[in-house]
Amino acid sequence: MKARKRDNVVLYFAAILFLFVMAVHAARADELNATGNTQERTAADSPALSAPSDAVAPVQSVQDDALNAPQEPPAPASPSSAPKWYDSIRIGGFVDTYYAGNTNRPQSHDNFIPGTGTTAKRADEFGLNLAALEFVSDPKPVGFHLALVAGNGTEIVHASEPTSSSTGPSVFRNIYQASVSYTVPVGHGLLLEAGIFPSHIGFEGFYSKDNWNYTRSWLGEFSPYYQTGVHAGYHFNDHWSGELHILNGWQIIGDNNDAKAIGGKIAYGDDRLSTSFNTFDGPELANDNAHWRHFGNLIALYKATPSLSIGGSLDRGHQELPGHAAANWLGIAGYGRYTLGQRRALAVRVERFSDPDSGISGTSQKLTEATLTYEYHPVENLILKVEGRRDHSTAPVFDRGVSGESRNQTIVVIGAVVTFGG
Repeated sequence: MKARKRDNVVLYFAAILFLFVMAVHAARADELNATGNTQERTAADSPALSAPSDAVAPVQSVQDDALNAPQEPPAPASPSSAPKWYDSIRIGGFVDTYYAGNTNRPQSHDNFIPGTGTTAKRADEFGLNLAALEFVSDPKPVGFHLALVAGNGTEIVHASEPTSSSTGPSVFRNIYQASVSYTVPVGHGLLLEAGIFPSHIGFEGFYSKDNWNYTRSWLGEFSPYYQTGVHAGYHFNDHWSGELHILNGWQIIGDNNDAKAIGGKIAYGDDRLSTSFNTFDGPELANDNAHWRHFGNLIALYKATPSLSIGGSLDRGHQELPGHAAANWLGIAGYGRYTLGQRRALAVRVERFSDPDSGISGTSQKLTEATLTYEYHPVENLILKVEGRRDHSTAPVFDRGVSGESRNQTIVVIGAVVTFGG
């Protein structure tokens, strides 16, 4: 066990060294290219190198006259026109509301299973999924991002926070992101960020407005939406990029033990294809620094035509347990989206999630799910989604009202999101 952890540490330091060497190499290459391009332009474009001296003289005379002429002193800058510290801050946000009907008529009014349902959590009622107010300043070179949130979604996403006098769901329920960032002027720019920020893992994000479907997949619900720590990101060139994360843990702000976790990402993107491999490794059991969680996530997105995009996601998790035991889980999902003009789109998602050892879902089960979504933008800042979703589990995990629990769940959701600001 100790040898494995030592090997992991060596690999992570090797990754840090690799990122640094690539950054320095890119910076040196950019410098050499810039110097070479400047020399080429000077040799090719300067008329003074090939023109007779008498052809240059009149031009030089005009320049000298202009330089020697009396100059008017520059007008002082108007106090009202001087840039203010708050000019670089963008303010925006959205309000995400929904109605979800569930054929099971759950007594608890809860869709999905306990600990999940970051969208459309409440059944057979109107609900506020999420309201967000964001303040953003781009890292040029210093920036920050603050996202204040409220609604059903934030209650679920923070439910696993470790509780103490200074941390827990009641402390952080209204914060999704609170981070500062700095762009180090090396190579193409090395971005450093610290605080609470969105996870580097997953095909879907926490904001439903940015996803193809309104509800999220089981792969999304059983992986982090946010994380706390520091991370470095670097674009090696126009196609390749990488990230390295040092984190408190798996979707927590306050730590549940004395160890830190490590995350990594390597990504490729071009005009039609984007793909990434994302990792997470670290002790995740409460008050336990010895037993590690290992997780890998592979994502691919391909733009087949101007209207059709398809994607896939594969998750593999392994949790070490006391007594030389372990729990494993595996999930795979496929996504498709077809745009119908500028304002309409159809999206479909199918997935299968296997958790035979009750390692992440709380129950030994296999989950399958299929979702169909119609999206419509009546105006620029209004997003409407109508969605049908069918879930099946090999275990009776869904609330079915007075009849007890069911292996199946069918829900219909109408979601409306209004965005504002920039």
